Amino acid sequence: MSKKWLRFELDDGRVGFGTLGDGDVVHEHAGNMFDQPAPTGLRYDLARLKLLTPTQPTKVIAMWNNFHALAAKLNLADPPEPLYLMKAPNSWLPAGQTIRRPRCEGKVVFEGELGIVIGKTASGVTVEDALDHVFGYTCANDVTVADILNRDASFTQWDRAKGFDTFCPMGPVVATGLDPASLTVTTTLNGELRQNYPISDMRFSVQRLVSLISQDLTLYPGDVILCGTSVGVGSMIPDSLVEVAIEGIGRLSNRFV
Repeated sequence: MSKKWLRFELDDGRVGFGTLGDGDVVHEHAGNMFDQPAPTGLRYDLARLKLLTPTQPTKVIAMWNNFHALAAKLNLADPPEPLYLMKAPNSWLPAGQTIRRPRCEGKVVFEGELGIVIGKTASGVTVEDALDHVFGYTCANDVTVADILNRDASFTQWDRAKGFDTFCPMGPVVATGLDPASLTVTTTLNGELRQNYPISDMRFSVQRLVSLISQDLTLYPGDVILCGTSVGVGSMIPDSLVEVAIEGIGRLSNRFV
């Protein structure tokens, strides 16, 4: 059974978590989101809550060249293993909050993506066991200053280009019980559809990503793997509204100023 989990802050500053039910009612839980959370019986109207990032990851890992369609457009070869980078903690941003333009010059682009949320510590797991370590899925926007990437011919600046403050919006929820291969990512910019692509087009499936990355890094509950993006990436101008939507998860909306 699918559930939608979220984290929130109340008016008094208390942080909580729970599930999103019918009528946008949030059912608070206590304990550990990933290990037998217990309902408290308290309920809140979603509109009255300040949303937080759906988990508190120790790291966010972002893929490059993981979709056949984009690789064909850019004439990229099939990588033998996942190609990834890290998004810095200062870049994590909840749904509804503002993506801030960095102080440097350059074209800022959106990349709508599916995020895999780890639910159980994973180290050296097999492909067959990988999904046992996945808690659920979220929407993400892997924001990038494209001009910075190859500004220095001697060094591709992936972490800087993607690590600015507010450059990793995630949320609004983590949805459990979904088949990732059936999902489609859409991204709109000021209401205009810019991306519409199936997760089934990934080079490395969710199972393979979790398994292969766990050979390198221990993945902890709450960690997020961004699956990479496909065709339709574009630039944002100030006061743009970018929305990443995935059926079964919801819509991640953030304004760029």
